[in-house]
Amino acid sequence: MDSRVFFAALMGLTVLSVLPTTVTTDDESVAALHQIFDEAWERDLRFSPTFASSLGDRRYNDQWNEVSVASQQRRHASDREILSMLGDIERSTLPPGEQLNYDLFRDTYENRETAFAFNMYLIPLNQRGGVQNANELTERLRFTSVKDYEDWLARVKGIAALVDQNIAVMKVGMHENVMPPQITMSRVPDQIKAQVVKAPEDSPFYVPFADFPEDFASAVRERLSQEALTAIKEAVIPAYERFYEFFTEIYLPACRGTVGAWDFPDGEAFYAFRVRRYTTTELTPDEIHNIGFREVRRIREEMDKVIEQVGFEGTFQEFLHFMRTDPQFYFDNPDDLHQEYLATSKRIDPELVKLFGVLPRMPYGIRPIPDAIAPDTTTAYYSRPAADGSRAGYYYVNLYKPEVRPKYEIEVLTVHEAMPGHHLQIALSQELGDLPNFRRFGGYTAFVEGWGLYSESLGGDLGLYKDPYSRFGQLTYEMWRAVRLVVDTGMHHKRWSRQQAIDFFKDNAAKTEYDIINEIDRYISWPGQALAYKIGELKIKELRRKAEEQLGENFDIRKFHDTVLGSGAVPLNILEDNVMRMIEERLKTEG
Repeated sequence: MDSRVFFAALMGLTVLSVLPTTVTTDDESVAALHQIFDEAWERDLRFSPTFASSLGDRRYNDQWNEVSVASQQRRHASDREILSMLGDIERSTLPPGEQLNYDLFRDTYENRETAFAFNMYLIPLNQRGGVQNANELTERLRFTSVKDYEDWLARVKGIAALVDQNIAVMKVGMHENVMPPQITMSRVPDQIKAQVVKAPEDSPFYVPFADFPEDFASAVRERLSQEALTAIKEAVIPAYERFYEFFTEIYLPACRGTVGAWDFPDGEAFYAFRVRRYTTTELTPDEIHNIGFREVRRIREEMDKVIEQVGFEGTFQEFLHFMRTDPQFYFDNPDDLHQEYLATSKRIDPELVKLFGVLPRMPYGIRPIPDAIAPDTTTAYYSRPAADGSRAGYYYVNLYKPEVRPKYEIEVLTVHEAMPGHHLQIALSQELGDLPNFRRFGGYTAFVEGWGLYSESLGGDLGLYKDPYSRFGQLTYEMWRAVRLVVDTGMHHKRWSRQQAIDFFKDNAAKTEYDIINEIDRYISWPGQALAYKIGELKIKELRRKAEEQLGENFDIRKFHDTVLGSGAVPLNILEDNVMRMIEERLKTEG
C-alpha cells in the first residue's frame, strides 16, 4: 500500500468515498443511521481534501489538508460529535445487517478517538511520505480542464503555508517529546533538497504545466505556465529552503536515538493499542512475537526442501548469499525489470476464473515508483482506483537499482499487490454498492493485508512458482511476513535495536540487504502495521481448512473466496462469522 494510506492510519482516519450512500428503506432508525454515515463522510472529505482528490472528488482540488494542531483538535471534536450522534440511535431496533454497520462505524470512530490521545499527529511526515513530496498527488489527479490546472496552481501557491504548518506542528512535537527516530528521519533531508531546484521549470510541482491538452488556447497555456513558474520561484523553492534549514539544523538533531514505540510518551499503551487495532484481535505483543518464531521455524523447513531440490551444497546462509548475489537472478537495467512485471501480470489474469466467481470490473495498470522516493521506499505498493471510476488501480513497482530486485520475487509480489491480491480485493470492495461507503472505501488492515498474503499461496493454482527459485521466492515472502511478527514486536515491545532486527531478517530471508534495511525502517516508522499481514493470513487459512474439512467434496474454492471478499474488509471475527455461516448454509443445501 502506498504512503498516503500510512498517513490515514497514522492520523486514525478512515478513507471514505466520494459517492453518496443509497438507502432504500422506510425504517426511521436505519435512515437516521445512514444520515450519520453521510454526514461523517462529508466531514471527512472536508477535513481531508487530498484524500477526496485521490478518490476522484474534485470539489476540494484547490486545497491541502490542514495539519495544524488546531485543525487536528477540530477534527477530534467533530469525531466526538459523530459518536454522540450515533449514541442517539437505539442499536437493538436495527436489523442485523445494519447492526453490523453500526458496530463497524462505532469501532472506527472509537479507534480514532483513542488514537488522538497519543498525539501522533505531531509527527506529520516520515521517510516514506509527507510534505517533502506533496507533488506526488498529481499521480492521482486528472488534468483535462482549465479548472484542473487552476486548482493545482492554487495548491502550488499554498505549499508555503503547508510547509509552515508542518514546521509549527513539528515544533510542538519537540516540546511534547513526540519525536521520531533519527535513523529513519535522516533519509528526509535529501527528499526536501530535491524540491530546491535551480530553475522553476525543473520543479516536480511544474510537471502538469509541461503538458497541456491540445484544445487549450496558447494564451491560456502561457498564463498558467507563467503563474506556475512565478509561484514556484517565489513561494515553493523558498519554502523548501526554509524547511530544509529547520529540518537539518533543529529537528533532526532533536530526534531520538531509539527506534521503538516504547520510547514515545505512554509508549507501551500506544503500541498495545496499535497491535489490537491492526490485528483486530486481543493478542498481546508477546503472543504475536511467539507466533512469529513458530512461523519462522515452519517456513524454514519448507525452504530447506527447496534447497535440497535444486541440489545446492552448502549452508542455509550460503544459499541466501547465493540468491542475493548471483547475476542470474537480477536484471541489469530497469526497463527489463519493468517488462517482466508487465508480462507476469498478463500471465495471471486469465487464470483467475479458476478461483473466483466474482471479479472486479475496474482494471489496473503498472507504474514505476516515482524516482524521488524510490531509494527510500519498499519494493512495490498498490494504489486504489478512483471512487468515480475515472482512474484505474495501479501497481507501483520499484525500478531503482534493478541489481537488488530479484527475479524470483516478481511472481509472488505481483500476486500480492495486483491480482488476486490488493487490486482484486479493494476494487471488489469499492463495487459493493449495497454497503455503506465507509465500508466500501475503508476497512481493516488485518483483512486487507491478510488477504494479500493469503493470495500469495494461490500462485501455484495460477500457474506460477514452477521454477524452484520462484517457489523459494514465495517462501521468502511468507518468511518476510513471519519475520515481521518477530522484529516489529521485538523493536517496539522488547526494545530490540534496529541492528538486531536487521540481523534477524537477514538470517532468515533471501531478500537483499538493501530491501531489508528499507523494510526495517518502515516498521520503525509504522508501529504495529506489519503485524496485520501474517495474523490475517493465518486466520483466512484456518477458515479455509475448516471449510474443506466440514464440506469435504462439496467444498467450492470459488464460493469460499467469494464469501471472504463479499462483505468488504471486516475484522477477523466478523470474517469468521461470515465463513461459518456459509458452511452451515452449504451443509443444509447439500443435505
